[in-house]
Amino acid sequence: MLKDYGIEGIYIVHAKRGYEIHEERIKRIFANLKLDYEFVTDGDISNFNENLLRKYFCPKIETTLSKGIISCTLNHILSYEKIVAAQNKYALVFENDPFFLGDFSSKIKLIANEADRLEPGFIISLENTTLKFPDFRKVKKGKYLYKAAYGRAAGAYLIDLKGAKDILENVKTSKCCQVIDWWHNTLIDRKVIKMYWAHPAFVEQGSHNGLMSSTISSKNKSYGRRL
Repeated sequence: MLKDYGIEGIYIVHAKRGYEIHEERIKRIFANLKLDYEFVTDGDISNFNENLLRKYFCPKIETTLSKGIISCTLNHILSYEKIVAAQNKYALVFENDPFFLGDFSSKIKLIANEADRLEPGFIISLENTTLKFPDFRKVKKGKYLYKAAYGRAAGAYLIDLKGAKDILENVKTSKCCQVIDWWHNTLIDRKVIKMYWAHPAFVEQGSHNGLMSSTISSKNKSYGRRL
């Protein structure tokens, strides 16, 4: 059980309509892994209103980001609210197209064990999106987490309770003006959150490996998206 390692919540950023294939695939994957999870959809476009958007986003955010990107970003933020409400020591946040490389449960336990030695207030990127990896000269046998200056998209990551709290506290005064992964980078620059990369990465986004469409992109699935 992942809860024995402090991973007390799994949240899937999702859309209410149009991604039924993604949803069925998620249900199948996590059933096979015997892991409980929760779809996060309250940030769906159908729920948009002025008060909701102003609570989290910069004024006129609709003129700079598409509704799909706003919805996706909002569902990440709402995941943090769920993490704090449930007082999850650690939580996993996925977008709805993860592909696990190897034995996910065994690998995430190693990550959680090493995370116990980190100063609280962090995100750990689990994915290979952007194909960025730690400097090979710094890679050590038996070490899985490496400090990073920026994230690797936001399709699969572990976040601790303090990290979620600090992000939510920051958004009260400094609203989100960017897509979620760029906003993470802004939060890193502001020293609101620390970023680590898991290495080797063991999650791949279906919208990046060409096997699935993205919830925030109008592009169809295509192997060309890997290039």
